[in-house]
Amino acid sequence: MTEWEKGQAGFLYDANYDKEIIKKRLEAQELCYDFNQCRPNETEKQKEIIKQLIGKTSENFEIVAPFHCDYGFNISLGNYFYSNCNCTILDGAKVTFGDYVFIAPNCIFSTAGHPIDVKQRNQGLEIALPISVGNNVWIGANVAVLPGVTIGSNTVIGAGSIVNKDIPDNVVAAGNPCRVIREITEEDKSKYPILD
Repeated sequence: MTEWEKGQAGFLYDANYDKEIIKKRLEAQELCYDFNQCRPNETEKQKEIIKQLIGKTSENFEIVAPFHCDYGFNISLGNYFYSNCNCTILDGAKVTFGDYVFIAPNCIFSTAGHPIDVKQRNQGLEIALPISVGNNVWIGANVAVLPGVTIGSNTVIGAGSIVNKDIPDNVVAAGNPCRVIREITEEDKSKYPILD
């Protein structure tokens, strides 16, 4: 079993010294660099680079530069995905986003974890656990989503949250650690004024 295969199977793997893995990361870094160097009005060029980088995209998505990821091919974007600037996705394991996911600036999705044991950590070993985000999710600014987390559909994650456990559907959740604050209700439709 290769180091990459070990990681995808949920075992500790050498993410730091394995030549094949380093090569894959470097390829993604090159594409991220190309994407991030585009002028803001070069949206078609940016989309073409993202389609080369990301494993699965839809026709309707937008990522605002700068954007960074480890591999890219382990990421799946649903329809109408939107990410504001400074999104980082450490996709040692699969990272799956549903439809209509909106991500505010400065968010990180990290499937990567390091051993507590210093000897294992110094050997370059890591663990990678998948992240899944449902449909119709809004993630506020400066949120960190940690390895192995699932965020349910129709959910809002408040700014500054550290999401280290699964969050269910149809809730507002926030904090460090992130926790459910309340369910989303019909009253939320009239929270903000609407000009007809």
